[in-house]
Amino acid sequence: MSRRSCRNTLQERDENTADQNTTCPRKRKSDQCKRKTPTAKKQSYEIQNRWEEGDVSPCVLVETPHKELEETSNLSGFKRFRFKNLFIKPSPLPCLSWASSDDVWIKMLNKELKYIHDKTFMQQHPSLQPKMRAILLDWLLEVSEVYTLHRETFYLAQDFFDRFMLTQVAIGKNQLQLIGITSLFIASKLEEIYPPKLQEFAYVTDGACDEDEILEMELIMLKALNWHLCPETPISWLKLYAQVGSLKEGPNFLVPQFSQETYIQMTQLLDLCILDINSLDFQYGVLAAAAFCHFTSIETVQKVSGLTWDSISSCVRWMAPFVRTVNEYGQPNLKEFKKVATEDWHNIQTHVDYLSMLNDAQQRQQENLDRLSPVAVGGLLTPPKSTEKPTNV
Repeated sequence: MSRRSCRNTLQERDENTADQNTTCPRKRKSDQCKRKTPTAKKQSYEIQNRWEEGDVSPCVLVETPHKELEETSNLSGFKRFRFKNLFIKPSPLPCLSWASSDDVWIKMLNKELKYIHDKTFMQQHPSLQPKMRAILLDWLLEVSEVYTLHRETFYLAQDFFDRFMLTQVAIGKNQLQLIGITSLFIASKLEEIYPPKLQEFAYVTDGACDEDEILEMELIMLKALNWHLCPETPISWLKLYAQVGSLKEGPNFLVPQFSQETYIQMTQLLDLCILDINSLDFQYGVLAAAAFCHFTSIETVQKVSGLTWDSISSCVRWMAPFVRTVNEYGQPNLKEFKKVATEDWHNIQTHVDYLSMLNDAQQRQQENLDRLSPVAVGGLLTPPKSTEKPTNV
């Protein structure tokens, strides 16, 4: 990396205006400047890379609110901002032969801003319960293993489902399976080289959903998601962290160098956590970093992600009961898949009795909350220091 450092600023981007890096003909420049943005159009924000001479400070992600928000005292519009005065270190990625590591890193961070997930979507659907989401995702995990789909395919489906539900209201429980299998259908067409056929997705629903219903729901979901189908999922972040943490000098960055056995342990923890709707409280990159921290150290996490202990401490503590539960169920074995290359086995999604594990982990969480509750009125709780890593994780 050059001696110059970058300053990343979060700035508004109008989808109707041309890219700043694009050179336009001089005769059309005046017409472009007169173009106005419709007031009803949703605003988007992204990190922009700006190089400064002699600036050796770390990259800073700065919020730049919309002008209308600056002129009003109503700050409710700030609730959807993803980062607040967060210092981002330069890209932890090594030099890449096929792209700029800084550009790749910035694009990944942009996706954390663009793809918003929020557990409060459950409030928009009075007839649904968090357990129903867990049961649906557990079933999708099982379907993924049956059809030897990749882990990324399942996590794309999970993201599509959660973000779609955030755009809807009053979805009934009888529609959940259709939305879930359609999410997996879309994800498989994006991620898999040879995705299962439409009739196979209809078949696994045991008659609950037919092919026409899946195709109809596919169009509804694509429109609701505005065709934004390329998030940076928890599993993609985890795989990146594992690769950077085990990288040796010289070899191709795209060739996995981490232990398959350790990786599947981390993925089992992540699979279990994603079934809990409270996992949506955290950004995907933070969720993956917390899982990675339980198997390595905070120093390694800082090296591969640029995140500090203060940034991930709450997620690490939230995840602790899940870690103890996974450890109790024993170390997972690397499963063999006949039609999959040996070096790709760890990338195939697997399924275990996640619902029982989830129940045990949530009971542990509740017990922890009960112990932290004041014994008497006026009791004072002292939170643990944020600079210290828990010893019982």
